[in-house]
Amino acid sequence: MPKMKTKSGAAKRFKKLASGKFKRSSANLRHILTKKSQKRKRHLRGTTTAHHSNQRALKAMLPY
Repeated sequence: MPKMKTKSGAAKRFKKLASGKFKRSSANLRHILTKKSQKRKRHLRGTTTAHHSNQRALKAMLPY
């Protein structure tokens, strides 16, 4: 049986935590920033966990 391959696009976007969950960065902070408020941009900084409905798909994409 061959090894499973990691999806390289998912590997760049998500990291597996010790709890088994996945951390991700927030969207909407790349461009068109002038119309967004300082508060909105500030809250988009940092990381959060991926939604529980996506956990199974992420486990398949990032097996290792």
